[in-house]
Amino acid sequence: MRSPSVLRLLILSVPLLIVGCGGSDSAPTSSQTPPDAVRRDVEQSIASLNEMRESLAATIDTSAVDKRTFKRVCAPVGKRARQLGADRGWEVQQLATKYRNPAHEPDAEARRLHEEFVTSPELTERWIRTTRSGHEGWRYARRITVQPSCLACHGPKDERPAFVKKDYPEDRAYGFEDGDLRGIYAVFVPDTSTGDAF
Repeated sequence: MRSPSVLRLLILSVPLLIVGCGGSDSAPTSSQTPPDAVRRDVEQSIASLNEMRESLAATIDTSAVDKRTFKRVCAPVGKRARQLGADRGWEVQQLATKYRNPAHEPDAEARRLHEEFVTSPELTERWIRTTRSGHEGWRYARRITVQPSCLACHGPKDERPAFVKKDYPEDRAYGFEDGDLRGIYAVFVPDTSTGDAF
């Protein structure tokens, strides 16, 4: 009578094998990365951008935050991100589900990447293979972590500076604590900019 048990076990295990194997629509694995030269260039460039952000944030006088603070601390990071994109042929964004500027709202793919950082706090970066606007390429995401000085503008809702309340009526970028996930850097590197086709 072992045959029916073995047969039953085989029948029950087939759905598990199908689910476990996945198909061509399976989410890319974290082991997928672009050519080493591209990977290093992107990762080093974004690490440098993040160091710039952290260094500038450390200069904030939390007792005197106004529009000049934004122009001195936050604006240069956005400008550098745009310049990186222009220089390299990449799309470089700072995205967050709790955004201040609606232009920083993540697209569906970036929202899924953001959620990976939420559910895996130890995750610092992630590569995926993707297509954007008809172009195949690689997308890189890196965690943006809230620094203590960032709380002057991104802490409790009622303690936000007056200019933030006035200029960003639909602001969602508050209620953070030191060390929280603020958002992600998202970089799309089209194959045309790498010189390789995959």
